[in-house]
Amino acid sequence: MSGRMWSKAIFAGWKQQLWNQREPTALLKTEGIYAEDETEFYLGKRCAYIYKAKKNTVIAGGKPNKTRAIWGRVTHACGNGGMVHAKLGSNLPAKAFGHRIHVMLYPSRN
Repeated sequence: MSGRMWSKAIFAGWKQQLWNQREPTALLKTEGIYAEDETEFYLGKRCAYIYKAKKNTVIAGGKPNKTRAIWGRVTHACGNGGMVHAKLGSNLPAKAFGHRIHVMLYPSRN
Protein backbone atom coordinates (compact mmCIF):
# COMPACT_ATOMS: atom_id res chain seq x y z
CA MET A 1 0.00 0.00 0.00
CA SER A 2 1.48 3.30 -1.03
CA GLY A 3 0.29 6.61 0.29
CA ARG A 4 1.73 9.93 1.15
CA MET A 5 2.48 11.00 4.70
CA TRP A 6 1.80 14.67 4.04
CA SER A 7 -1.07 16.94 3.13
CA LYS A 8 -0.99 19.68 0.53
CA ALA A 9 -0.76 23.34 1.50
CA ILE A 10 -0.11 26.57 -0.40
CA PHE A 11 2.19 29.37 0.79
CA ALA A 12 -0.16 32.36 0.84
CA GLY A 13 2.21 35.00 2.22
CA TRP A 14 3.79 36.26 5.41
CA LYS A 15 2.17 37.46 8.60
CA GLN A 16 1.32 41.14 8.07
CA GLN A 17 0.14 44.11 10.01
CA LEU A 18 -0.87 47.56 8.87
CA TRP A 19 2.71 48.76 8.30
CA ASN A 20 4.86 45.72 9.14
CA GLN A 21 5.50 42.39 7.49
CA ARG A 22 6.83 39.50 9.58
CA GLU A 23 8.79 37.17 7.31
CA PRO A 24 9.67 34.53 9.94
CA THR A 25 5.97 33.56 10.12
CA ALA A 26 4.43 32.11 6.95
CA LEU A 27 0.70 31.79 6.23
CA LEU A 28 -0.35 28.43 4.80
CA LYS A 29 -3.67 27.47 3.23
CA THR A 30 -4.16 23.73 3.78
CA GLU A 31 -6.17 21.84 1.19
CA GLY A 32 -9.63 20.79 2.38
CA ILE A 33 -9.61 22.94 5.55
CA TYR A 34 -12.21 25.74 5.60
CA ALA A 35 -12.84 26.51 9.28
CA GLU A 36 -10.76 27.42 12.31
CA ASP A 37 -11.81 24.37 14.34
CA GLU A 38 -10.61 22.03 11.55
CA THR A 39 -7.06 23.39 11.87
CA GLU A 40 -6.69 21.89 15.38
CA PHE A 41 -5.35 18.62 13.92
CA TYR A 42 -2.44 20.37 12.15
CA LEU A 43 -1.09 22.33 15.11
CA GLY A 44 2.42 21.16 15.96
CA LYS A 45 2.87 19.23 12.70
CA ARG A 46 6.10 19.61 10.70
CA CYS A 47 6.06 21.34 7.33
CA ALA A 48 8.59 21.56 4.51
CA TYR A 49 9.12 23.72 1.44
CA ILE A 50 10.85 21.45 -1.11
CA TYR A 51 12.77 23.10 -3.95
CA LYS A 52 15.51 22.42 -6.47
CA ALA A 53 18.82 24.29 -6.22
CA LYS A 54 21.33 25.01 -8.96
CA LYS A 55 24.20 22.99 -7.48
CA ASN A 56 24.30 19.47 -6.04
CA THR A 57 24.56 19.00 -2.29
CA VAL A 58 26.34 16.10 -0.64
CA ILE A 59 24.11 14.01 1.60
CA ALA A 60 25.66 11.74 4.22
CA GLY A 61 25.28 8.16 3.03
CA GLY A 62 23.51 9.11 -0.21
CA LYS A 63 24.05 10.37 -3.73
CA PRO A 64 24.40 14.13 -4.31
CA ASN A 65 21.25 15.75 -5.67
CA LYS A 66 19.75 19.20 -6.16
CA THR A 67 16.70 18.81 -3.94
CA ARG A 68 16.65 20.89 -0.76
CA ALA A 69 14.09 21.65 1.94
CA ILE A 70 13.30 24.37 4.44
CA TRP A 71 11.71 22.74 7.50
CA GLY A 72 9.34 24.31 9.98
CA ARG A 73 6.37 23.74 12.26
CA VAL A 74 2.70 24.77 12.22
CA THR A 75 2.14 27.03 15.22
CA HIS A 76 -1.50 28.18 15.32
CA ALA A 77 -4.63 29.03 13.34
CA CYS A 78 -5.04 32.34 11.52
CA GLY A 79 -8.56 33.71 11.14
CA ASN A 80 -11.74 31.74 10.52
CA GLY A 81 -11.04 30.39 7.04
CA GLY A 82 -8.64 27.54 7.77
CA MET A 83 -5.30 29.33 7.35
CA VAL A 84 -2.44 28.44 9.72
CA HIS A 85 0.77 30.14 10.82
CA ALA A 86 4.07 28.28 10.41
CA LYS A 87 7.55 29.12 11.67
CA LEU A 88 10.28 27.88 9.35
CA GLY A 89 14.01 27.46 9.88
CA SER A 90 14.77 30.30 7.49
CA ASN A 91 12.39 32.73 5.84
CA LEU A 92 10.65 31.46 2.72
CA PRO A 93 11.79 33.19 -0.47
CA ALA A 94 9.38 35.39 -2.42
CA LYS A 95 9.42 32.93 -5.34
CA ALA A 96 7.60 30.45 -3.05
CA PHE A 97 4.34 32.47 -3.20
CA GLY A 98 1.55 30.20 -4.37
CA HIS A 99 3.76 27.10 -4.34
CA ARG A 100 3.27 23.78 -2.56
CA ILE A 101 4.24 23.26 1.08
CA HIS A 102 4.20 19.73 2.49
CA VAL A 103 2.49 19.53 5.89
CA MET A 104 3.62 16.22 7.37
CA LEU A 105 1.14 14.08 9.29
CA TYR A 106 3.60 13.71 12.16
CA PRO A 107 4.31 14.16 15.02
CA SER A 108 1.10 12.91 16.56
CA ARG A 109 -0.22 14.84 19.57
CA ASN A 110 -2.19 11.92 21.06
